[in-house]
Amino acid sequence: MGTTADRFKAAVEARELDAVEELFTEDIRLYSPVKFTPFEGRPMVLGLFGVLLRTFEDFHYVGELTGSAQGADGGSADSTVLVFRATVNGKQIHGIDLLQLDEAGRIKEFTVMVRPQSAVHALGEAVLAGLVEDGLVPQA
Repeated sequence: MGTTADRFKAAVEARELDAVEELFTEDIRLYSPVKFTPFEGRPMVLGLFGVLLRTFEDFHYVGELTGSAQGADGGSADSTVLVFRATVNGKQIHGIDLLQLDEAGRIKEFTVMVRPQSAVHALGEAVLAGLVEDGLVPQA
């Protein structure tokens, strides 16, 4: 069965959104490098993941670190950092996904950090276009 991180990596790399969904809490928060406030709630975060799975090219995880980290609520949570590489609109991206788990081992907080800045910009544009296309955010 593997850890939550193992199941998450397998689901993302296989682009299986249903398998990702069962790993999230109902009130999950996703902190993005392209938006100041978090994406909140399973429906919104799953919508975002649908866009991301279409947006990232050659996405693959290249490393993993485990431990604990303080969450937004101030408490410590079991956590895993997944290191990834991908391409978006021709820009190479290097990033991390920080997964913070609840007591049942489901992902309650998800933080994404990417570099370089040009890739953050390309990712932001592509994600916004996808969110608008899917009706998840209004057109600016």
